[in-house]
Amino acid sequence: MPERLDLSSSNRTLSASSLRDRLSKLSVTPLRPVAALQARVDFVPAKIPRVRRLQTIAVALWTTMVPVCVFLTLCLLSYPPLWPFMAVYIIWIQIDSAPERGGRMSSWFRSVRFWKFFAEYYPASYKKECDLPADRPYLFGYHPHGIISMGAMCNFASDSTGFSRGFPGVSPHLLTLTSNFTIPIYREILLLLGVCSVSKRSCERILRKGNGSAITIVVGGAAESLSAHPGTADLTLRKRLGFIKLAIREGADLVPVFSFGENDIYQQMPNEKGTTLYQIQKKFQNVFGFTLPLFHGRGILNYNWGLLPYRRQIIAVIGRPVHVQKTDNPTFEQIREVQEAYIAELMRIWNTYKDEFARTRRRELNIID
Repeated sequence: MPERLDLSSSNRTLSASSLRDRLSKLSVTPLRPVAALQARVDFVPAKIPRVRRLQTIAVALWTTMVPVCVFLTLCLLSYPPLWPFMAVYIIWIQIDSAPERGGRMSSWFRSVRFWKFFAEYYPASYKKECDLPADRPYLFGYHPHGIISMGAMCNFASDSTGFSRGFPGVSPHLLTLTSNFTIPIYREILLLLGVCSVSKRSCERILRKGNGSAITIVVGGAAESLSAHPGTADLTLRKRLGFIKLAIREGADLVPVFSFGENDIYQQMPNEKGTTLYQIQKKFQNVFGFTLPLFHGRGILNYNWGLLPYRRQIIAVIGRPVHVQKTDNPTFEQIREVQEAYIAELMRIWNTYKDEFARTRRRELNIID
C-alpha cells in the first residue's frame, strides 16, 4: 500500500512555526530597489547652480551633435515640399570645396557664448609659453588624441579660451576627417568654426594663404585613441612623419602642444595589445579609417554613467616653435632631424609641467609607436 502522509497536529504546528521564522528573517532585510539603484549610481543633486546646468547642456548638445543633425535631416526629408531644396543641398555638399579651402570661418560664431559654456564645463584652457609672431605659417601638433579631442575643440576650433587674444594674427584651423563633411548641417557648423579636412590638399592650401595661417593636427589619430586611458600619456608619434614633411615643404614652424587632462575625461575598457578587443578595434580601423573605443563617462543626471565627459581640467600647453627651413624635397635625414627636435620640445613640456598638471599620472609619457 502507498505510504500515508502524517497530518498530525504537531506536524502542522511545526510547519507553521518554521514558516513564521522564515518570514521574520525576510522582514529584517526588506527589498529596496530604489535604494540599491542609488547605491550604484551617483545622481546629480536637485539644487545645482544655473551656470553649471548650462555648461552640461552645452557639452551634451555637442557630444550628440552628429545624431541630432542626422535626425533633423531625416525630419526635413520627410516633408515633401522641402524635397527640391534638400536635393539642391545634397548636391551642394558633393561639390562644395570649402572643407579643403579653409572653411568659412566666422569670428562671431567662434565667440558665441555657447562655446564659453562648453569650455568652462571641464574647465579647458591653454598655457602660452612664448609669442608666435604672425609673420609665418604654423603647424600645431596636438597631443594626445584622447577619445574625442575635446581640448582641441575648445582651444583651436573656437575662441572660448581666448586664443585670438593670446596669439593675435594667427588663424588656427583644426583639421578632422573628410567624412565629417558629408553629414548635413553638422558640416556647416564645422566650417563656420574654421574646421577643415585633414587631407594633404587642404593642409597645403591653408598654409599657403600667407603669414599667420595655421593648422592644428591631432597627430596620433584613431590609433592613439585606443591608448587613451586616465593617468597615461601613450603617444603614437615615432612613425608619424607626414606632418613633419608637410611643415618643411611649406616652411611652417612646428609648434608642439601637449594637452594635460585630455585622456582623463573618459574611462575606456581595458584593451591592451594582444587582447581580442584590441584586435577587433584595429581591424575596424583598417577597414573604415577610424576606430570605436569602448568608453563611458557620466550622464546628464548622474556622475558615473553615460556618454558625457567627466568634469576634469584640460590644460593645453602651447610650446616653443621648432623653426624649419623651407625645402621642396626634404631628405629622410632632414625629416628625422626635425622630428627629433619636435619630440625633444614635447618631452620638455611634459617634464616641466607634469608635477603641476598631471599629479595623478600612473606612468610617464611614452612614445609607443
